[in-house]
Amino acid sequence: MRVAVLASGRGSNFEAIARAFREGKINGEVAVLIVDNRKAGAIKRAERLGVNWLFVDPCSFPSREDYDRRVVSILKHLGVELVCLAGYMKVVSGVFVESFRNRILNIHPSLLPAFPGLRPHKKAVRYGVKVSGATVHVVDEGVDTGPIVIQVVVPVSPDETEESLSEKVLKWEHRIYPQAVKWFVDGRVRIEGRKVIVEGADYTRLPVVPALEDF
Repeated sequence: MRVAVLASGRGSNFEAIARAFREGKINGEVAVLIVDNRKAGAIKRAERLGVNWLFVDPCSFPSREDYDRRVVSILKHLGVELVCLAGYMKVVSGVFVESFRNRILNIHPSLLPAFPGLRPHKKAVRYGVKVSGATVHVVDEGVDTGPIVIQVVVPVSPDETEESLSEKVLKWEHRIYPQAVKWFVDGRVRIEGRKVIVEGADYTRLPVVPALEDF
């Protein structure tokens, strides 16, 4: 399967996905990295990994929809079947979602539906939660509202900071995101309304549900 990754920042989740393909853990390839930020750290990671990348400048388009139409046209031209948002700071429009319905994934560093949007670690620490984590979900027209594929739980200590929680969760993000991609690539995912069912997966064990199999 040909997969695309969209990123805006440092690109560590992009690298985790790209390496999983490169090491043969996932069948297929990362066909392209698309960035909306010319200074994104993900670009250097792509160059090190030999992944083609493109910068599509949002300022060159009159609307979010026009921007997304351009990105969609690139992805379709490249034969992309699955899109992964990895630290992508733009909210994709309905144009994008409809073009790849149930074929766009995103990772968010909280236990959705808790703390959607920006600065989730800061929100979690301020709220005083005792556990947090990360979620890979299918993208819909909302902000971090799509059906949940996989989640990981981490403890939050009384002296936790936004930075320490981010570091703790990020290590797991690099495992659950490639795992979710592999399930989609292997054709094991069925979406029924808000429920995402991974065929043959283990839903009985923490800290990751469904349980990790390959990462």
